[in-house]
Amino acid sequence: MQTKTEVEEASRRRASPSRRVLDALLLCTGDMEHLDEHMKEKSFVLQLAVWGLRGVARVILANNPMSGALILAALYWASPWQGLLGTLGILASTLTAVIMGQDSAEVSGGLHGCNGMLVSLLMGVFSSAGDWYWWLLLPVCLCSATCVFLYSGLTSLLVHWDLPVAVFPFNIIILLFLLCTGPNNPYFPHHPAVPPGVLQPNGTQVIAVEVMYGIPLGVGQIFACDAMGPSLLILGAVVLYSPLLAAHALLGSAVGTLAGLSMAVSHDSLYSGLSGFNGALGCMAVGGLFFTFSWTTHLFAIASAFLSAYADIALGNLLGTVGLPACSWAATLTATLMLLLTGSLAAYSIPIGQVKAPEHNLNSRRRQWTAGNTLERDSVV
Repeated sequence: MQTKTEVEEASRRRASPSRRVLDALLLCTGDMEHLDEHMKEKSFVLQLAVWGLRGVARVILANNPMSGALILAALYWASPWQGLLGTLGILASTLTAVIMGQDSAEVSGGLHGCNGMLVSLLMGVFSSAGDWYWWLLLPVCLCSATCVFLYSGLTSLLVHWDLPVAVFPFNIIILLFLLCTGPNNPYFPHHPAVPPGVLQPNGTQVIAVEVMYGIPLGVGQIFACDAMGPSLLILGAVVLYSPLLAAHALLGSAVGTLAGLSMAVSHDSLYSGLSGFNGALGCMAVGGLFFTFSWTTHLFAIASAFLSAYADIALGNLLGTVGLPACSWAATLTATLMLLLTGSLAAYSIPIGQVKAPEHNLNSRRRQWTAGNTLERDSVV
């Protein structure tokens, strides 16, 4: 007579190929915590690769090395030079964090790497020296490494309010770099940023199809990518991590585009997705990541997307007067504000150290609610 274990093993052997593929795919979803256990005995180089890929995904609020690999592939697809800069930035910041002895959970979770990657990508985008300007690699490494110092210092400050450091280091460092070099620097020249509210020539009409194309491009613009194919691959990487997060990314980008239309921003901002990416980030942060998903948090996520988009337009017009970009200041500040709110939204807030994929957060909340109801019934009996 077969034991239960033997029966289960036999059923796995009889499973259809499609079922086995689905099971393998499910292992690649969510936070992939099982991979961390598997990598503990591996070489440092392999561990560094996983940490780096998590850092790539962290830029778009995911925490999945497979998602990071897809995103990195999308960046190389869009521009090999940008892909190289992003890879160098994430390695420089992660290795600096290891050398400085930063918290191991932060390093392995890619929290330092994501800031270094963003700095390097934006330095490449704004550089007017063109692609394959090798001298740019020096400030890319230095600025990416500097993000670790800022991250460490800000952590000591924000931990008192249980707030994430997020991408504050990136936003600070990139502005400091652009201010230090200036548009006409002989070694590291850059393009001045154009305010989103710049007036259009008379008679220019909005092209509805181009505006619709700008919505998925808003997701790609989180990585400074304005190509449709790579942007869709980036969106697919988010779907792999969390379909709920991907839905909020598209929703937030659509809200940001709508806000841009209402403020008559430049058509280039609408068509390229620049109007949508801050809205996408603001919507994702509230719609299931830092807060348990519910209809209440969903409505707050839409409000966060609108606030992020309008704040981005305002900051873009302000900083654009001196040729500086607003980067992701709007979404970062809006998400921080949402985490500081009291009242009904605070009841759904998740402690920063316990943030997982939105689906995991939702299931954990349901289990707690079920356990609470069970205890209440038992106490009544």
